[in-house]
This record gives sequence, structure tokens and C-alpha cells, in this order.
Amino acid sequence: MENKEDNKMKNKEHVLVSACLLGMFCRYDGREKKNLEAESMRHICHLIPVCPEQAGGMGTPRMPSERKGEQVVNKAGEDVTCFYKKGAMEALKLAKLFDCKYALLKERSPSCGCNGIYDGTFTGALTEGQGVTAELLIKQGVQVFGESHIKELKKILENA
Repeated sequence: MENKEDNKMKNKEHVLVSACLLGMFCRYDGREKKNLEAESMRHICHLIPVCPEQAGGMGTPRMPSERKGEQVVNKAGEDVTCFYKKGAMEALKLAKLFDCKYALLKERSPSCGCNGIYDGTFTGALTEGQGVTAELLIKQGVQVFGESHIKELKKILENA
């Protein structure tokens, strides 16, 4: 027999989330960036974790990469754009499969970054722009939020 809480969760939005924000050890350095506020969203929506870099075929750990225009290069200067594009497509497949209208992504990442990314010089300098996955999701109509905008997303979800 279903209780009220089970029934309530059935009608909640599905939100694509950078897996590292949920505590998965998938970042380039083999670490996670667990965000307790992101994890707590499980009470108001269904979280769909994704790591586009892993989905695109990259291992963990891996050499750091940054976006330079349309290209993504690693610190050794190798073009790794194909992995990032494939990972973005895989993330989009998940977003479509689960009918995700929203995504919560790791800021500054060459894949998930939104509201600014590292500039490709490996100096820690930021520039305007989106990561490859964030850019694709936005073009496909998914509303993308970075972790510094979780409160905004939570407010939207709570009023849905």
C-alpha cells in the first residue's frame, strides 16, 4: 500500500545532476565535490546523476582539461574534445529519457560548467561561457543551474 509520501514523489521532477556533487568520485583528480544542499534535493525531486567525462569514455583520474573556444584540451595540450562531445550527448540522452527540464551542474568544469568556465590557460582564470554538456543541454531546452544557484532551483521545484 502506497503512502502519501510515495505518491507525492511519483509526481516530482527529474533533475540531471553532476555526479560529483552527489559524492561520486568521478572528478578529473579522482575526488568528489559533495554538496549537501544538492544531495538534500532528493526530498523534492528525483536526482539523475551523470558524469559526462566518464560517459564520454574518459577514465578517473584523468589529466585536467579546459575549454578553449570550441575545443577542449588537456594540460598536456592534447585535444580531447571528442570525449566531451560524446559525454554531452550521453547526458542529453539521460535528460531526454527521464524528461529532465532542469539540470544542476558543477560550475567551472569544461563539461558541466555554467556561468563561467576556466579559460584554457590552466592558470585558474575564468571566462564567460559554458561547458560542452551545459551548452548542449541549454540548446535543447534544459534549464541549467550551477551549484551556487541551488536555492533558485529548489524554489522552482518546490513550487512546481
